[in-house]
Amino acid sequence: MQHITRRRFLETSACAAALGAGTPRLSAATKVEKGFTGLFDGKTLKGWHKNPQRIGHGTGGVWRAEDNTITGEQDPPGSGNGGILLTDDHFSDFDLRLDIRPDWGVCSGLFLRGNDRGQCLQMMVDYHDAGNIGHIYGEGTGGFNTRHFDIDGNMENGKLVGLKPRTKDQKPPLGYSISGEKFCSVYKVDDWNSVRVTCVGKHPRIITWINGEKICEFNAATYKGPGFDRDNIAKTLGGKGSIAVQVHGGGGWPKGAKCRWRNIRIKTL
Repeated sequence: MQHITRRRFLETSACAAALGAGTPRLSAATKVEKGFTGLFDGKTLKGWHKNPQRIGHGTGGVWRAEDNTITGEQDPPGSGNGGILLTDDHFSDFDLRLDIRPDWGVCSGLFLRGNDRGQCLQMMVDYHDAGNIGHIYGEGTGGFNTRHFDIDGNMENGKLVGLKPRTKDQKPPLGYSISGEKFCSVYKVDDWNSVRVTCVGKHPRIITWINGEKICEFNAATYKGPGFDRDNIAKTLGGKGSIAVQVHGGGGWPKGAKCRWRNIRIKTL
């Protein structure tokens, strides 16, 4: 199952366009740049849906709109039963912006061109020891991974106070990647972090930023990493799909921990 494969991998390999009448309007708390459309109204999950059938991560997880934030956790907490929350609308080429604040220990993800079966190109939000945030993973699409460093937590008296890089014995993949040291200086612990992702092309070029710092640049037209099959990915995902957020299945998710997302807006390109 996909959630087992991914967790094992992590542990061992230490503009503006109409989006349809159903798209919610933004709350006053949501920041929207000119040309962008909001995907979350701050009050309800209108315009979103859980995976309709069981996938590798579970039956869907628990998702709530609270305090102008989408929160996700396992269903019930600590049970191992996760899932994904997807936009009803589908997107091809886009500039996506949002804020993230996962609890420490959470294994989550931001799905790009996703489908109801949980397949996508994913920006990892794996906020735990041997984790990674900002690089690209082939969720249900070959399990390829562009990371070349992991992150671990700096703990003091049982509290996370910072991050430190864990170097991997491999060269950076083809394309740009931030260094582990720089990433750990950019990411804000126990606070909101701003994320930007652009995705363009049939075999997409995906670039991620966190707090204005470029994290990863991935080009499916030229990438040659293990497990990667660009034609199969294009066939599986098609030219467009949902934006989705994830609660990882399995026993690694701490009981009561949540992933949090806010200010979600998009511009079609």
